[in-house]
Parts: sequence; C-alpha cells; structure tokens
Amino acid sequence: MNGHMPVDPEEYFTQVAAGLDGLALVPDEVLWEIVTRDGACMQLYRLDLEPEWARDELTDRELAARICAHCPVQWECLELQLRTSGEHTLGVWGALSAEDVRALHPVWQSRRQSQGRRRGGQDGGQE
Repeated sequence: MNGHMPVDPEEYFTQVAAGLDGLALVPDEVLWEIVTRDGACMQLYRLDLEPEWARDELTDRELAARICAHCPVQWECLELQLRTSGEHTLGVWGALSAEDVRALHPVWQSRRQSQGRRRGGQDGGQE
C-alpha cells in the first residue's frame, strides 16, 4: 500500500481488498502476534517513544502516512482490523484512515464471502 488513493476510490478499495486475499486463511491469533510484534506503531509504544511530530495536529490520513509508511506489517494490520472492527473502526490501521477502512470493509467482506463459496465448491470439503 502506498497511501495514495487513485482518482477512482472504488477501484482503489477493490485493489486493496484483492491484496489482502493471501491473508484470508491466517488465524486471527497469528495476525495479532505479527502486528503487535512487528508493527511500527507498536515499536513506538513498546519503546515509549514519541515521534517528533506527535504534537502536530494531523488528520488520520497524515498519521497513517507518517507512522505506517515503512511498516512491514501493513497488510496484516489491515486484515486484522477488518476482521475485528470493520465498519466500526476508529483510528489508523494498515496505513489507512478509519474512514478508508470503513469504506473498504464492504468490498473486503464481499470478496471473502465469494472466496468462501468458491473454496467450498471447488474442494468439496476435501483436502
């Protein structure tokens, strides 16, 4: 994720939701462990560091751009937030503002529901 939304938000959210497909089968506990261990925001919290710009008045999008820009677990963070809070999210998650996460949620949810139907139909429940 680069934090820049193209002209068409619907296309952007479709691309982001597709980028999360690879995390569909990762258990919540594993995502939680990854995010709390490797997340850029969690590093700041764990080390009790306050970024030099912490006192600046920033929008959620500006915060996401600054904190999440080089975070190695943006996708895992976003996936976890979509699963746990989705349309009721607050704050910055996976380099997206709460407003963007709420807009992404129905697109993500629709993809997951159709993936579940495809998986059930293709494997017939066998592995």
